[in-house]
Amino acid sequence: MENRIETDLGQGSVGKLLLRLAVPTVTAQVVNVLYNMVDRMYIGHIEGIGAQALTGVGVCMPLIMIISAFAALAGMGGSPRASIMMGRGDHPAAEKILGNCTTLMLVLAGALTAVFLAFGRDMLLAFGASGDTIGYAMQYMPIYACGTVFVQIALGLNSFITAQGFAKTSMITVLIGAVINIILDPVFIFGFHMGVRGAAVATVISQAVSCFWVLSFLSGKRAVIRLRPNNMKLSASVILPCILLGLSPFIMQATESIIAVCFNASLQTYGGDTAVGAMTILTTVMQFSMLPLMGLSQGAQPIISFNFGARSAARVKKAFQLLLIVSVAYSAALWAAAMLAPQALVSIFTHDPVLSQAAVYAMRIYMGVSVVFGVQIACQQTFIAIGNAKTSLFLAVLRKIILLIPLIYIMPMLLPDPVTAVFSAEPVADAIAVATTAVLFAVQFRRAMKRLAEPEGTLPQEPKGAPAQ
Repeated sequence: MENRIETDLGQGSVGKLLLRLAVPTVTAQVVNVLYNMVDRMYIGHIEGIGAQALTGVGVCMPLIMIISAFAALAGMGGSPRASIMMGRGDHPAAEKILGNCTTLMLVLAGALTAVFLAFGRDMLLAFGASGDTIGYAMQYMPIYACGTVFVQIALGLNSFITAQGFAKTSMITVLIGAVINIILDPVFIFGFHMGVRGAAVATVISQAVSCFWVLSFLSGKRAVIRLRPNNMKLSASVILPCILLGLSPFIMQATESIIAVCFNASLQTYGGDTAVGAMTILTTVMQFSMLPLMGLSQGAQPIISFNFGARSAARVKKAFQLLLIVSVAYSAALWAAAMLAPQALVSIFTHDPVLSQAAVYAMRIYMGVSVVFGVQIACQQTFIAIGNAKTSLFLAVLRKIILLIPLIYIMPMLLPDPVTAVFSAEPVADAIAVATTAVLFAVQFRRAMKRLAEPEGTLPQEPKGAPAQ
């Protein structure tokens, strides 16, 4: 099995290999979007309370994003390093990375569950919940928080399945959870008359099933690198480089939580519950842009990381070029849909005329520069795939923290309509971030490829405990 997977990653046609790996990972991410959307779709159509309940659950999104971000810290930080080690032929090192990352996820899950159960209400109020919506938020979040460990394992360890070349298996992980959630949601929400609580219960059950599926695969005979108890004792030299590399995807996702707080608080001030509800819809639609692109980059990551470890510069460059072309084409198609048919996207979530009108208007502004966002994702994820933690971390901080958060508060001072100004912060930040990313990548990627083309002995040795740069 090991030889077959390694030959696929190291010697097969890059285009065919990317297609074979990317189709399942993109499918998984699209299904994952549906997974996240289905609760809001059903909740938004609960008779009489749908609009307020949807806004209440939307306020929970920052906390949900934090949980996913910590899963990315360990999973997306560890899996590229495991792929690089596989490319070097060092499978014991790859298994140590898998075991250490699993322990880290369990520790993080316990800490997050305790924090959210103890301080969830205060956090939700700080994140934009009003007196009319906090009740619905508190019906959802405590139940969801109890399933944190399932989210950590299902999301975090699934990336290790993809990293081994088993893209279809990682897709099944998401499909299992999504199908169960879609089936159980109407049963619990409407059949058992549990409303918002029913949506949370259905989600936790579906995540638990996905979690056990992932664990059974990584512990079984099909896996190239396996989860073994003797590798789960934390070692600083193993886990710290994974954390460093994982900081970029962590910040990308965790700052979505902070940004959601900033957007919700600012929009609550200027536009009330309607503006916050519109933001909930926009955030969900934006996931159509982000998650499929992330799925595509996850399909390319094992190819890039493995061949970077195997010192095959030509295959690394070919994989990146294909990733960039497809990413830009997808983001352009999504931008066109948002500009030409926003009503069709909004109607998935609500038929409330006031909320629909606000969301349609805001969408054309909020997603105005998403046409070039494929450049950002392709370049930033390639930095992660080749182990360049510093640059990927800087780019994550640049877009979210340095640019977007200040712009949320600066733009209302510059434009006459403060609600429009808040939504305008996103395209302004995106334009600056994409331009910066493209310039940095052009310089640093070329330098990394030149180093790979040099004789092996001339390459600088990787410091102990530090990620490959």
